[in-house]
Amino acid sequence: MAKKLMKGCEAIGEAAIKAGCRHFFGYPITPQNEIPEYMSARLPQVGGVFVQAESEVAASNMLYGASGAGVRVMTSSSSPGISLMMEALSYMAGSELPVVIVNIMRGGPGLGGILPSQSDYFQATKGGGHGDYNCLVLAPSSVQEAADLMADAFALADKYRNPVLVLGDGLIGQMMEPVEFKTEIKPEDLPPKSWSTTGCKGRKPNIINSLYLAAEQLEEHNWHLQRKYAEMVKNEKRFETYNTEGGCDVLVVAYGTVARIARTAIDELKGKGAKVGLFRPITLWPFPMEALWETAEKSSKILTCELSCGQMVHDVRYAMMGRRPVEFFGRVGGMVMGPEEIIEQVEKLAGAHA
Repeated sequence: MAKKLMKGCEAIGEAAIKAGCRHFFGYPITPQNEIPEYMSARLPQVGGVFVQAESEVAASNMLYGASGAGVRVMTSSSSPGISLMMEALSYMAGSELPVVIVNIMRGGPGLGGILPSQSDYFQATKGGGHGDYNCLVLAPSSVQEAADLMADAFALADKYRNPVLVLGDGLIGQMMEPVEFKTEIKPEDLPPKSWSTTGCKGRKPNIINSLYLAAEQLEEHNWHLQRKYAEMVKNEKRFETYNTEGGCDVLVVAYGTVARIARTAIDELKGKGAKVGLFRPITLWPFPMEALWETAEKSSKILTCELSCGQMVHDVRYAMMGRRPVEFFGRVGGMVMGPEEIIEQVEKLAGAHA
C-alpha cells in the first residue's frame, strides 16, 4: 500500500478505523479537534457511529456502554478534557472494559494553552482517577508510529480487557508525515467477547459492574486486577535505544517528539566526538525500568528531557535507584526545546562531571 501524507490526528483516526473501530464518542478541544472531525466524516462511510456528546463526562460514559456491548470504541481529547473523563476511566478499569483513549496533550495546568506539552505524564501513568488501577500507556514519536500504535492499542485493550491510553503531544497531532496503514481488520472478523452484554437468550446474563459492596469481594477483585497488571508489566514493556552501543558519557532519556529532537542533537554531538545515546520508552506504563538500567549501566550520566516541569524524570530516578546521577531539562507552556538546547545541556553535564 502506498504511503499517504496525513496530519497526525487524521492518521490516528484512520488507523482506528483500520483496526476495526466503528464507534467514537467525544467532545471538541484543541489541539486534537481533527480526530473527531475526521471520524465524523469517515465513520458513516464504513457503517460506524460518531456522536459529539454534550461533554467529556457524557462521552466517557458512552464509551462504557459501547465497550460493554462488545464493540471496539474510542475517544480522543486533550488534557483538561481527559481530566473530565477520569471518573469513568476508573469505572472502565474496574469493570474490565477495553477502550482506547487518545490524549493529544496541551499546556497546563488549568486551561493553560493550546500548544504542545508532555505534562499529563503523571495523569496517564499514576492513575489519574480513583482507586488502584492502571492503564497501558503508549507514546508514539512519529505519525507512522501513532498509526501503528493505534492498532496495537485496540489489540492490547481486548487482550487484557483494560483501557489503553495513547499519549501524544500537540506536535504529533498537528504535524504531517507520510504514513502507511499496514493492516485492516473488519469488526465481523474479530473474535466474539463472551463477557459482553449482547443479549442473554440461551445463556445466563452477563453483568458488567465495578460495585462490590462486600469488602471480601472487592478485595479479591482488586487482587485479580493486580495480577492482570503484573502480566502487563511482564509482557508489554517497549522501548527504543539509539547510539548506545559500547556505552555513553551521557544517556538522554526522552519520549514522543522530544526523543526526535534529542536524536538530532545526538547526531550533531557525534560529529564532535561525543559519546551520547538515547533511551526512548514507548510504553510509559509499564515503564521499561530494567531495560533503562541495562542501558544506563554502561553510561556515566543521565539527562531526562521533557516538555514538562519534570514528571517522567521521577520514573527514571526510580529505575536508577541512586546508581547514576539523573539530571533534568524541560520546557513548558508550549515552548519546545531545540536540538541546540539539548546539546548545551549535554555539554554542560559532561563538563561538570569531567
